Amino acid sequence: MQPNYVALAIVVAYMAGLGLLTSIVQRSVASAATFTSGTTGSGVPAILVGLMLMSEFIGTSASVGTAQEAYVFGISSAWNIIALSAGFLFYAFLLAGKYKDSGHNTISAVFAEVYGPSTKIATSLVMIFALQIVAVALYAGGGAILSVLLAVNRTLATIICGIVAVLYVFVGGMRTVVYTNVIHSLMKYAGIAVALYFGLSKVGGLGQLQGRLPAQMFSWTNVGFGQIFAWFIAGIGATFSTQYVIQAVNTVETRQKARTASLSAAFLLVPFGIATALIGMCALVLFPGIKSINAFSALIADMNGLMAGVVAAGLAASLFGTIAAISVSTATLLYKDFYVKFVKEDNDESRALSFVRVTTVIVGLLPIVLAIYTPNVLQITFLAKAIRASLSVLVLLVFYAPWCGTKSAALISIVGSMVATIAWFLMGNPFGIDNAYVALAFPLVVMAVSSTMAWMQNGTALPAKSKQELR
Repeated sequence: MQPNYVALAIVVAYMAGLGLLTSIVQRSVASAATFTSGTTGSGVPAILVGLMLMSEFIGTSASVGTAQEAYVFGISSAWNIIALSAGFLFYAFLLAGKYKDSGHNTISAVFAEVYGPSTKIATSLVMIFALQIVAVALYAGGGAILSVLLAVNRTLATIICGIVAVLYVFVGGMRTVVYTNVIHSLMKYAGIAVALYFGLSKVGGLGQLQGRLPAQMFSWTNVGFGQIFAWFIAGIGATFSTQYVIQAVNTVETRQKARTASLSAAFLLVPFGIATALIGMCALVLFPGIKSINAFSALIADMNGLMAGVVAAGLAASLFGTIAAISVSTATLLYKDFYVKFVKEDNDESRALSFVRVTTVIVGLLPIVLAIYTPNVLQITFLAKAIRASLSVLVLLVFYAPWCGTKSAALISIVGSMVATIAWFLMGNPFGIDNAYVALAFPLVVMAVSSTMAWMQNGTALPAKSKQELR
């Protein structure tokens, strides 16, 4: 296997162009507040935010991971991305306006209003942990692709991916993420379109693909109803509670624009999921017997330099766009919930901005080691989504039933659900029950039991926030 220098040149040129755009946009970033909110006095257009939201959820973990799963289960693997589309659809009507009206751009601050400061810290730590797991899956997927382009082993490629991604996100902040991710979104679609065209052409068309694969590979339920429902739980839950979704929505000016941004993301995700699944199925026909994680990269290795460059640039966009959002979101939580709390007497804006920038580097580097040893990209991706799904239960309660449960129950739900979900995942999802079900059930049970006990003791539910406070 030889390095594909043409494809590498295209990727480098693409990243250099984005670097120039970043240097222009970041001139407006003069404070930590601007870095984390993305606003400089005028709102960001809703359609751009919609593209950004879509872009952040289809990183290399979604592209490489869906193709990997489709190599084994076929078209039904597309449900993992379609589930995200459903999540944004519900988000548009249930939560977009409420998050916007809250005035907060961190999920921990939203929880703190109802459940108190302890849950704020716990939520922040859980969200940071979940986002770091997402980064692990992103680097693993990116390393699988870069190893083909550089003709090096996946370990070295993963390390290179992580370091380059960290350098990319160091300067711009949320405003840069919004604008560069618009370009990333278009590049991802172009890359996936080229990869699908190439794969189908090599196979002989969609009809030949159907003829050369078993019928169950075209069944929309081949992966199993249990797995599909788990993907919907995790996908919808992740859109409801992910930190960078909240930050992105808060860059628009009105409730209606927040809804428009969410609906745009929902409509853009469906074709991407189907196309990526078909790519994995083409790889199965063309390269039977390879490791499933190499399904996408094997297809790229068979392309000419120009086509491989476009696809690789699209996957680079997938990696850098999502990593940028994750790093900025994590830095925002650390800044708002820890730096401001413990260094509040420090009014030096340059020092605060330096803290946020350095934090983006640290949180970008930490997941690299785990990414080297990640065998299944999609499983790791959905573990992170499942952890965030547990938070989505409390999100709905905060906005629609703040009287349900107690402050202590909320804290137990946040911490206990993360521990239970990870433990269930590490045990291999016993009894065939996906960890997403555990993530959903744990906070529901805890909050319901706490409300029932309060009612039995006092003759009425003990609200986390009284009706008088709510007024």
